[in-house]
Amino acid sequence: MLTKTAAPRPKNFAKAPAKKTPAKKASAKRSANRTKPAKPAALGALPEWDLSALYAGIGAPEIKRDLARADADCNAFEERYKGKLAALAGGPDGGRALAAALKELEAIDDLMGRIASFAQLVYTGNTTDPARAKFFGDVQDQITTSSSHLLFFSLELNKIANEVLERAMADPALGHYRPWIEDVRKEKPYQLEDRIEQLFHEKSVTGQAAWNRLFDDTIAGLRFKVGAKTLAIEPTLNLLQDRAEKTRRTAAEALAKTFKENLRTFTLITNTLAKDKEISDRWRGFSDIADARHLANRVEREVVEALVSAVRDAYPRLSHRYYALKARWFGRKRLAHWDRNAPLPDVPMRTIPWLEAKDTVLSAYGAFSPRMANIAERFFAERWIDAPVRPGKAPGAFSHPTVPSAHPYILLNYQGKTRDVMTLAHELGHGVHQVLAAPNGALMAPTPLTVAETASVFGEMLTFRRLLDATTDPKQRKAMLAGKVEDMINTVVRQVAFYTFEREVHGERKNGELTADRLCEIWLSVQRESLGPAIDIKPGYETFWAYIGHFIHAPFYVYAYAFGDCLVNSLYAVYEKSHRGFAERYVAMLAAGGTRHHSELLEPFGLDARDPAFWQGGLGMIERMIAELEGMG
Repeated sequence: MLTKTAAPRPKNFAKAPAKKTPAKKASAKRSANRTKPAKPAALGALPEWDLSALYAGIGAPEIKRDLARADADCNAFEERYKGKLAALAGGPDGGRALAAALKELEAIDDLMGRIASFAQLVYTGNTTDPARAKFFGDVQDQITTSSSHLLFFSLELNKIANEVLERAMADPALGHYRPWIEDVRKEKPYQLEDRIEQLFHEKSVTGQAAWNRLFDDTIAGLRFKVGAKTLAIEPTLNLLQDRAEKTRRTAAEALAKTFKENLRTFTLITNTLAKDKEISDRWRGFSDIADARHLANRVEREVVEALVSAVRDAYPRLSHRYYALKARWFGRKRLAHWDRNAPLPDVPMRTIPWLEAKDTVLSAYGAFSPRMANIAERFFAERWIDAPVRPGKAPGAFSHPTVPSAHPYILLNYQGKTRDVMTLAHELGHGVHQVLAAPNGALMAPTPLTVAETASVFGEMLTFRRLLDATTDPKQRKAMLAGKVEDMINTVVRQVAFYTFEREVHGERKNGELTADRLCEIWLSVQRESLGPAIDIKPGYETFWAYIGHFIHAPFYVYAYAFGDCLVNSLYAVYEKSHRGFAERYVAMLAAGGTRHHSELLEPFGLDARDPAFWQGGLGMIERMIAELEGMG
C-alpha cells in the first residue's frame, strides 16, 4: 500500500502521495490476512530501516532549521506571488515567469515533504511512544501553518483565463508542468473562496487529522486475550490463518470481544469523519459522496461504477463459488468466518526465511526486467525496509514515497509465510514505481491510486507466477493456487464490498448519526452479499468494520485495489501473449508518474478501462484459476 504524508497538504499540492492507513495501506486487505508468528530465529536477521537519508533523529538540529526555512520560504513565496499570477501569465514572458514560480513551489514541497515524511515514518515505527507521537503532532502543526501561505497559488491559477494560460504554456518551461496544471484546473469547479480554503486547511489538523490520530492511537493500544496470551492487533489477526481451528476461533472471538468493548470510540470516529466529509463535499459542490476520491484518482465516476457493477455481478462466480469449493475441501457445507483464510488441510506449512523471500522476489523481478530488479535490490542493500514485528509498530504494510530528493521506505510486519512474501513483492512494486517516477519532480511524481495499485499488484503477480512455476508437488501447487485466488478475492471482492459499505454509511450519515448497531448491520449485509452462503458468519463478526483503517484515513480508497487487480490481470494476459517489448512499455508507464491519464498509460497495451469488457477480462482470470482448482478435486 501507499501511505499518506504526515500532514495535510495544501490544495496546490495536487496529487499528493496517496493515503493508506497510518495510512495504514496498512491495507485492510493485508493486515487481515496473515498467520501465526514465526520464531525470529527461523526468519533470520530482519532489516530495520535507516532513516538518516532524511534526518539523523527526532532531535536532529537540521529539523528545526528546515522547519524554520520552510516557514520562511512559504512566507516569501506568498509575498512574491500572491495577487500577481494573472499579471505574470499575461505578460510578455508569462510562461517563463510562471515556470520559475512552480520551480520554487517544487523546492518548498520537497523540503516540507522531507520533514513530514520523516515524522510519519518515525511515528509508525512505534505509535505508542509519547515522544514520537508528540514529534509527529508538532510537525503536523508546523507544516500545516507554514503551508497555509501556499494555498493562494492553485486558487489564483484557476482564475486565469484558459486562453491566457494556454499561451503561457506554449513556452516549454511552463509546458513541462502542463499535466500538473491541468490536474489543478480540474479542481476549479470545487474551489472555494480563498479565506474559506485557508480555514479548511488550518483546521484540518484539529479536525480530520486529529481523528485519524485518535484512531491510530486506539488501534495501537488494543490488546486481545488469546488463551493465556495478551496480544496486539497484528499478531492476533495473524492467528486467523493458524492451522488449528481452535486457535483461529479463539483469535476471532478475542478480536470481536475487544472491538465490541471499543465500539463507542470507533462509532464516534466514523460518524465524525463521515460528517466532516459531508460538510466539505457540500461546500465544494460534489454531487456524489465518492466524487472527491474519483477526482483525486483522476478516474471517471462511470469507470468506477462499471468496475463495481462488474465485480458485484461476479460475486457468485468468484467468492461464492470458491468458498463453496473450500468448504468441500474441509468436508463441510459451510465454513465459519474465521476459517475463510485457513490453510488447506493436509498441506505442510513452512516458514520462509527473509533471505529466501528476498531472493524469490528479486529473481521474479529480474526475469521480467533487470532494471526493476536493480532498483528493488537497493531497498535491501541500503536499508529502505523495516521488516520486524515490534510492540507499538503500525500494523500491515506500506511503501512511503517520501520526496524525489530522497527515496521511498517500506514498512512490513514479516512473519515468514507465503503471503508475507507476496506482501514484500507488493510493496516493492510500489517502491520501484516511486523511484522510477521521482524524476518527474515533487509536483508530478505522485501517481493516482488506481495506477499506483497496478504497480504493486503486478509485482505480486510476477512473484506468484515464478513460485508456481517452480512448484512440482501437486498439494503445494494446489495450496499456492488457492492462496492466490484468496488474495485476489480479498483484493477485488472484499475491497468492492468495503466500498459498498462506505457508500451506505456515508449516505445514511447525511440524515443523522449511525448507531454502532446500525454500522454493524450494514457491515453484515455487505459481507453476506460478497462472501456468499458457504461462509457462516458467526456472532462477533459484525464488529470487524471497526479496525479497517482505510475507512478512516482515505474514504473510498478501497476500490483502487480492485481497479489495480483487474487491470493487472488484463496486463498480464497481454504479457503472456507477447513478451517482446512489454517490459520496456511497462517500465515507461511507471516512469510517467502522475503526468499521464490512465487511458493514455494503457493505450500502448491495447487496453481501455472505459470498455465494460475490460473488467470482465480481468475477472475472467480469477474464474479460470478457480476452475483449475475445481479440476484438482
